[in-house]
Amino acid sequence: MANTPQSKKRARQNERKLEVNKARRSRIRTFLKKVEEAISSGDKNAANTALKSAQPELMRGVTKGVYKKNTAARKMSRLSSRVKSLT
Repeated sequence: MANTPQSKKRARQNERKLEVNKARRSRIRTFLKKVEEAISSGDKNAANTALKSAQPELMRGVTKGVYKKNTAARKMSRLSSRVKSLT
């Protein structure tokens, strides 16, 4: 448990930041899930639109510190290649 006033404040800030980051991560996962569903259904147009809406969300997660840049790039690359491979 935190003892000094500074460490108590940091603990409070960390709790708030955890909630915000949890919400951001959940939102990004929802967008990625929409892309996955469109890919599994085989609808290329829906997959393309879902991918285009997921990309800025994923990059926003990078700027906010939820994901690392390479992680987001890897996810986007894998998703886009799967969407591209749809006939």
